[in-house]
Amino acid sequence: MTYYDSIADGYERLHYEEQIKKLNIIKDNLPIKKEDTLLDVGCGTGFSRDVFDCDWTCIDPSRKLLEKAQGRVFLGRAEAMPFPDKSFDVVISVTAIHNFKDIELGLNEIKRVGNKRFAFGVLKKSKESEKIKKLIEEIFDVRKVVEEEKDIIFIIY
Repeated sequence: MTYYDSIADGYERLHYEEQIKKLNIIKDNLPIKKEDTLLDVGCGTGFSRDVFDCDWTCIDPSRKLLEKAQGRVFLGRAEAMPFPDKSFDVVISVTAIHNFKDIELGLNEIKRVGNKRFAFGVLKKSKESEKIKKLIEEIFDVRKVVEEEKDIIFIIY
């Protein structure tokens, strides 16, 4: 059982409003069309499905959170995703990267399964935030950075 499995029953109450705010920032800054395929890495209960009107898929390591998500959900980790190269038009990960066991591997996997558009919300107070920011800037061609109250949001296209 993961930490997120243990808080699954209260997860939406704790995080919904904050995450929706960040997802709307992504929506306002990254072009996403109805026909696009989108992968949410570390999706939790699938809040992004409420924001993006497209072909939506999510992956998360918490079985209990995924039980609350509706749609195409996969139990798994960012570091070893079960998708072919360039499977998704858009890949997002919001306030999840600091939980990856191997951040660099996870980001490279995201790049592998994505096509050209990505967005990442990086938790400012994470002890890994500087490392994450540096890796995102090395691996991706960042077009825009949006400072949000709790996250720094990287937009790539």
